Amino acid sequence: MLRYWFGLGLATVLALSASPVTRASEVDLVLNEENARQGVKQAPLPSASDLAFLRRIYVDLIARIPSEAEIREFEAWPAETRRDKIIDKLMADPRFLERWTVFFEDMLRLRTNATGGAALISFVHKALSENMPYDELARRLLVANGKAGRTPEVGFILGDDADPMAMASVTAQVFLGTRIGCAQCHDHPFDVWKRQDFYGMAAYFGKTRRVESQLTRVVYTTEVDQSTVMWPPDENASEPRKPMAPRFPFPIEEDNGSLRFLGRLAQLRAPKETKVVKNPAASVDDLLADADTKVKTRVGLGGNGLDPQAEAKKDIRKIDIQASLQSQSELRNKLAELVTSPRNRYFARNLVNRMWKELIGRGFVEPIDDFRKDNPASHPVTLDYLSEEFVANGYDLRFLIKTIVRTDVYRRHRAPSDTEDAVRQELEVAFLATPMRRMISESLYDSIVTAGHLFEFKHPAGANEVVTYEKIRVPKTVDGKPAKLSTPMLFGGRPMAGMAGMAGAGMAGSTPGYALEDAIELDFTKVLDEEGEEVAVEQMRVMSREELEAERMMKERMARGEGVEYVEKTIKRVADANPKFNTSLKMESPAPQGHFLRVFGQPTRQDLGEARDESATMRQALMMLNGRLTHEASRVGPLEPVASLLQGERPDVPGAIKLAYREIMTREPSAAELSEAREIVAGAASPMEGMADLRWVLLNCNEFRFLP
Repeated sequence: MLRYWFGLGLATVLALSASPVTRASEVDLVLNEENARQGVKQAPLPSASDLAFLRRIYVDLIARIPSEAEIREFEAWPAETRRDKIIDKLMADPRFLERWTVFFEDMLRLRTNATGGAALISFVHKALSENMPYDELARRLLVANGKAGRTPEVGFILGDDADPMAMASVTAQVFLGTRIGCAQCHDHPFDVWKRQDFYGMAAYFGKTRRVESQLTRVVYTTEVDQSTVMWPPDENASEPRKPMAPRFPFPIEEDNGSLRFLGRLAQLRAPKETKVVKNPAASVDDLLADADTKVKTRVGLGGNGLDPQAEAKKDIRKIDIQASLQSQSELRNKLAELVTSPRNRYFARNLVNRMWKELIGRGFVEPIDDFRKDNPASHPVTLDYLSEEFVANGYDLRFLIKTIVRTDVYRRHRAPSDTEDAVRQELEVAFLATPMRRMISESLYDSIVTAGHLFEFKHPAGANEVVTYEKIRVPKTVDGKPAKLSTPMLFGGRPMAGMAGMAGAGMAGSTPGYALEDAIELDFTKVLDEEGEEVAVEQMRVMSREELEAERMMKERMARGEGVEYVEKTIKRVADANPKFNTSLKMESPAPQGHFLRVFGQPTRQDLGEARDESATMRQALMMLNGRLTHEASRVGPLEPVASLLQGERPDVPGAIKLAYREIMTREPSAAELSEAREIVAGAASPMEGMADLRWVLLNCNEFRFLP
C-alpha cells in the first residue's frame, strides 16, 4: 500500500494508526494531499454546526429527522464527544437496518412483486442485522440455487428470470461498476470490452435454468449439462457454433507482497472457521406438501374424475426436484470467487464509490456504475486507500459507513447560496464542500411523519369523525335484492379493500380515495419465518367481513355457472380522521405508481442502472402543498407537546414557534423568522390553526427537503 503514499513523507506514514477508529482522519489526510498534488487552490469549508450535523446524520443513518427529545439529548452530551456518540447510537438503532436495506434494494434492484422478491429483501435485512461481510453477501446472491422463498438468495437471479445475458450485465454493473451490456451486440465503443468478453461472462450463467411447475407453480433454479450461451452468437455464422467457454475479463492482481491489505484480511479471518455458503434445498416431502396446499385452492380441477393432488405429486417426482435443487453450479461458484476476490479491485471500489456517493452526495467516479479508463476517479488514491481499508477490515459495511461519516469531508458545510457556479463546482468536486442533497423519498416521508407526530395518535379517539356518502356497486343476492353492506366493497365491479383494509397501511383511520401516501407494510421477520415459504405481498392485505362475504357469493355463483349482477347503492360512511402513519422503510418496494415515494424519486428497479430521480417536478410541489401527509402533519393535535404551549390562560406563542422550528428544521428560528411566525399565528382564527399554518409553511420550504 506504500505505493499510494507518494508525497506524504515517511514521518507522516509512520504516524498513521492502524486502529479503525482513526481511519476517518487518515482518509482526510490522503484526500487533502491528493488535492494539493492536483493543484486545487480552494480552501475547505468549515464544519457544519452541531445541529446541522445532527439533522444530516439522522437522515443518512436512520432516514428521518430527530425529534425534540433527541435534540435535547444530543445537546446535553459533552461537545467534544457528542458527534461520535450519536453515530454509535444511530448505528445501533433498528431503523439503521431498514434504511440500509433500502440502499441495497436500489443497488440490487429488489422488488417485492418479483418472484422471491419479498424473501430476498428480508434476507438482505437479516444479513445487515448480522453484519454479514459484503463479499459473503455477494457470493450467496451469485451462487444460490433453490426454490423461490425457501432459498431467499435465489430471488436475485430469479429477478432477471435467470437469463444469462441479463445476469452478465447485472453482475458486471451491480458488483463491479462496469457497463459491459452494450458489448452483447458489438464491441464496446468507449472501452476495452469486446463481444467475446460479454459472452464469456454470460457463459457462467449458461447452465442455470429457471423452472416452474405447471401444476403447482413451484419456481426454482437448477443446473443442467448443456449451456445456452453459444459462440458465435449469429446462427448464420460460417463457423460451427459451440458452447461459449466462460471467461472473466476483469483483471485479478498478482500478490507480489506489495498488497499489504491482503495480509491484514488474512490475519483478520485466520482464527475464524471458513464459512460454507449453504444452499438449503426443499425436500421432496416439502414440495409435495406445497403441492397439496396450492392445488386445493385452484378452481376447476375437481369434479371431473381427476385427482389433481396425485397428479401434482407424480409431476414432482418425475422431475426429481430434490436432485435438481441440490445441484450446485461450479461455473457460478467460480464466478463468485473471481468477483469477490480481494485481488479484484473493481469489487471493493464499486461498493466504496456507491457508499461514498450515498453519504457525501458525489462519487469518486460518476456515474457510480461506469468505471472505465476514459472516466477516471476524481481522487483515485483516496478511493484505493478507502477500498483497501474496507477489504482489510473484512468487507465490514458498518466499518465503511462509520469511517465515512466521521471524516471532515462528511461534516463540512455546503457552499453559500451566493457562491459562483464555477467555484461551487470546484469545491464540490474536490470534496471541500458538501454537495446539496435532497432527502431520498423514504427519508422525506418519515421526516414529515416525525415532524408532525404521526407515528402515534395525536388526537383523542372519535374527536375527528368525518361523514361521507358514496355510491357503490354491490352484487345482488339470490332473490335479486341488494346485499346488506355496512362499508363500501365493490366499485366498478372490482373488489376495493380501502386503506382501512390494509395490514399495516401507511396510516389508519383514513378516508377512501386519499391514498397516495399509503402502501402495504412488510414484516421482515415474518417473511422469513413461514418455514421457508415466501409470504406474498398481496396476502398481507386484510379483507373486511363484507368483502369476504361478497367474494364467497361471487365464487358460489361462478361455480353454478351464473353471471354476477350488480346494483348501485348509496351508503353513509363514518371514519375517525385520526391518522397514525407507519414507516416507509417497510413498505412494499417499489411503491405503487403515483405513490409519494415514487413521486419523489424512488426508482422502479426494473431497468439496470436506474438511479433515483432527484429533479423537482410540479407533481411533487402539489403533493406537498395539497397532500394528506403534509396536511395531517401540519394539524396540531391536543396530545402534542406544542398544544400545551398554545392553550390555557397564559399561552406561550414564542415558545411554541421555537418548538416548531426545532421539530421541523432542527434549529432555532432567527429573530426575523420569529417575528414573521408570530404574525402567521396571530392572523389565524385560533392559535392552534395559526400553528398549523406555520407548520405547513415550514414543511413546504426547500430547507426542509434538503440536507444542511
